[in-house]
Formats: sequence, C-alpha cells, structure tokens
Amino acid sequence: MPAASAATEAKRYGRFTLRQWVGASVIGILAIIGAATIVVQLTRWFIGLDFMQDFMATYPGETHLPAGAPVGLPAWLGWQHFFNVFLMVLIIRSGLQVRLERRPAAYWTPRWSKGGAGKISLNAWFHQSLDILWLVNGVVFVVLLFATGQWMRVVPTSWEVVPNAISAGLQYASLDWPLEDGWVNYNSLQVLAYFATIFIAAPLAVLTGVRMSGLWPKGAARLNRVYPVEWARAVHFPVMLYFVGFIVVHVTLVLTTGALRNLNHIYTARDANDWIGFWLFVGSLVLIAAAWVAARPSLLAPIAGLFGRVGR
Repeated sequence: MPAASAATEAKRYGRFTLRQWVGASVIGILAIIGAATIVVQLTRWFIGLDFMQDFMATYPGETHLPAGAPVGLPAWLGWQHFFNVFLMVLIIRSGLQVRLERRPAAYWTPRWSKGGAGKISLNAWFHQSLDILWLVNGVVFVVLLFATGQWMRVVPTSWEVVPNAISAGLQYASLDWPLEDGWVNYNSLQVLAYFATIFIAAPLAVLTGVRMSGLWPKGAARLNRVYPVEWARAVHFPVMLYFVGFIVVHVTLVLTTGALRNLNHIYTARDANDWIGFWLFVGSLVLIAAAWVAARPSLLAPIAGLFGRVGR
C-alpha cells in the first residue's frame, strides 16, 4: 500500500502540485484584480474632491517645452531604441544566467592572461561583452540627444514637472488616462521616468557592472576599500529589476495608448496611424527572440574564442 500511494501521489513542481499552482495562480490573479479595483475607486474619489479638482486644473499633467524644442522623433532615435532593447533583453537574460549558474558550460580566459588570471564563465563573458556594446550605444545616444535638442523632451526644465507628474500618475491610477501626444510632448510622469532611466539607472548599471567585472583593478587595495564590491552587488541587481519593470510598463502603455501611432513614432519616425510601425515592431520581436534562442554555448564559444581562450 505505501508503494501504491507513492506511485499515485501527484507530481510536485517545486513545493506544490500542478493543481495547487493553478489554484494559487487563480487566487493571486483575483487578489490583484480586487486590489486594482479598490485603488481605481479610491483614486477617483480622491481626485473628485474640490481641492483636488483645483489641483488637477492647475497641473494638468504636462509642462511646456522650452522654446526651440524639436517636434517629432528623428530616425536615429528609432534605431537607437531598437539596439537598446535588443541589447538590454540579452543583458538581462545573461545576467540572470550568471547569477544562477552553478556549473558553467565553459570558461573564457583573456589571451594576455598568465596563470588563469581573469578567467570567467562563458555566460559572464557574454554578459560583459553585451554591456560594452550597450555602453557604446548609450554614449552615442546621449551625444545625439544633446546635439539634436531632443534632450529637452526628457530632461525636466521646471520644478512644475513634479506636481504635473503627480497629476499624471493620479490620472493613470483612475484609468482616466492623460491625453497622449508623444510626437510633440511627453507628460511629466513620462519625462521623470525617461530621465531616471537614462541619467540615473543606466549610469548606476555601468558603475556597478564595471566594479564587478574583470575590468576592475583587483590589486588596488585603497580603491577597493572606497568602493567595495559588496556595494556594487547590492545595487546592480535592483537596477536590473528596475529596467525589467520599466520595460513592462513602457510596452504596456505604448500598446494601450494608441498602439499604431506610438509604434510609428518609434519605428518609422512618422506621426501616422498605419500598420508599418506595428509590423516593424513584430519583426524586432522576432529578431530578439531569435537572438535569445541562439545565444547558446555552441554559438558563443567560437565567438568568444576570437578574443580569448575558451575551455573547461
């Protein structure tokens, strides 16, 4: 009987059986829907109060751009956007692999290394190589941003951006979303989100990544005391989670606030409502998915071998 009972016992996936996982998922989804409904109703009640009506009228959710600010999005911004997303998705994937791997499929050692110095896993080499490409792409992006005046669209130029961002956030939370006209001007919450991503989160990712990489001078005792690797590790992973959250929210809003027009802004540099931008978006997803699948040791090892030694 004990053997029969063991044979008929439901298979577990982690701590729970499949039925338990399904039940927990249903309960979790219902709880999220219930919590979201409460937030929406409370927000609508709050912004319906007299003093909040005055606040929303004074701060509608966006600030005026400086004189001479460009209108529309240039083609280079679309290409930069694609390269950035392409690299970030692979960086997040490889970063999680480095964090979770126990027995690397292979190791990479620099050609100049003596005695195995600088030896890292193949996944770590891929992650750091992607980081370098992402950094180069980011530098080009920032240079073009300031050279073309596009910085005025993503850098706050007035303290009024703060109350307007609060107003925009309340409008999103009430599901009475602020009017979208990204071709001309972003709302203040978008401005703060883009500014934080470009000028705060990205530099933090670079500074902490360099500290954890083989590029950091291991023998610099004083420098290592000033900037311990533990600090970098404590910041690097939360920054990655921020980027994941930003991507999810960003894509959701792009698709739910006028998908065809928004995708044409990003992929065709046009203020149009046709399907060209949508199909380019789909094509970009196919390329990213193909790179995700292709990034295996069998493909990475020969490429890594061009820049160092690959082995066990």
